[in-house]
Amino acid sequence: MARCLAILALLFAAPAVAECRLALALALDISSSVDQDEDRLQRIGLANALASPQVQAAILSVPGETVALAVFEWSGRYQQDITLTWRVLASRADILAAASEIRRSRRRYAEFPTALGYALGFAASVFADAPRCLFKTLDVSGDGVNNDGFAPRLAYENFPLDEVTVNGLSIGGQEDDLAGYYRRELIKGPGAFVEEAADFHDFERAIRRKLVRELETRAIGWLPQPGQRGG
Repeated sequence: MARCLAILALLFAAPAVAECRLALALALDISSSVDQDEDRLQRIGLANALASPQVQAAILSVPGETVALAVFEWSGRYQQDITLTWRVLASRADILAAASEIRRSRRRYAEFPTALGYALGFAASVFADAPRCLFKTLDVSGDGVNNDGFAPRLAYENFPLDEVTVNGLSIGGQEDDLAGYYRRELIKGPGAFVEEAADFHDFERAIRRKLVRELETRAIGWLPQPGQRGG
C-alpha cells in the first residue's frame, strides 16, 4: 500500500517551478572574416537592439515571468569566450545594464576560422550554467559556413542540446546562400528560424527583429520532443 501511495505521489507531483520563462544565449561571430569595424557594428547593434523599446517590451511582456540572457563570442575550435554571464532581466534597468556591458566589450581573438560545431558544443556548457527556465534558445550569428572541426550535426549528436531551440542570423556578403546553409545545417527545434542581415551595417535591424520574435510568449505545446530537429 505504501509503495502504491509513493508511486501516485510521483505521478501527481507538481512540476518543478521554473526560475524564468526563457534562457536566451546569443553567440557572436569573431572569426577572421569579421574585421574590427564589423565586430563593433555587431556589438553596438546588439546593445542598441536590447535597449530598443520593442525588445524591452518583449522581454518584460509577461509580468513576473523573467528572461535570462547570456552572450558569448566564437570563432576557432578553442576560441570561445563569455561576453555576458547569465543575467536575469527583470526590469528596464537590468536590460540597459546588460546592453551597456555588451557595448563596452572587446573581442578576444581575430585570426581564427569558423568552427560552428565547436561553438555549439561550447553553448552546451553555457546552458549548463543557466537558470532553470521553461524554454532555452540559442541565437547564433555568423557570416560564414563551418570550415574548421566537426559539423553542427555531430555537435547535436554528442552534446546535451536536445532541449535547446537553435536559431540563426546569417550576415550576408561572405558566402553564397548562407541563410540556406543555416536552415539545412544549424537551426533545430520547434519554431526554429533564420533571420537574414544584408551585411554588418544591417545587423542591428536584423537582431532587433530576431530578438522580438524569440521573446514572444510560447505555448506549452511547443516543448521539444526527444530527438526533434524542427525548423
